Amino acid sequence: QLQASGGGLVQAGESLRLSCVASGGTSKTYAMGWFRQTPGKGREFVAAASWSGLTTYYADSVKGRFTISRDNDINNVYLQLDSLTPEDTAVYYCAMVKIYGLDLTQEASYTYWGQGTQVTVSS
Repeated sequence: QLQASGGGLVQAGESLRLSCVASGGTSKTYAMGWFRQTPGKGREFVAAASWSGLTTYYADSVKGRFTISRDNDINNVYLQLDSLTPEDTAVYYCAMVKIYGLDLTQEASYTYWGQGTQVTVSS
């Protein structure tokens, strides 16, 4: 089970840190990712990290502004959101892959999903 938190309402240019904790097992051997969704649209890939955290992937729209990291000792994955813009407003979901070797930028690669946390950026 994945539980995401840390969303909120901020102004453009500000920062947020999202957290996702995996319970009922361990996430330390599986890749983790973050997606986001706005009303009327499908989920959009944001960032992903390999099981070790040493390999990371980012959508072009967030590269240089968002940072994914993980603490496998406590089964947590984080998404640091800096220099936020109103276009970043969305519900953010964390997800976990259970099969190795899949494309981490694709929604279909992920088996488990958190409930989502709302990020709203005002101009």
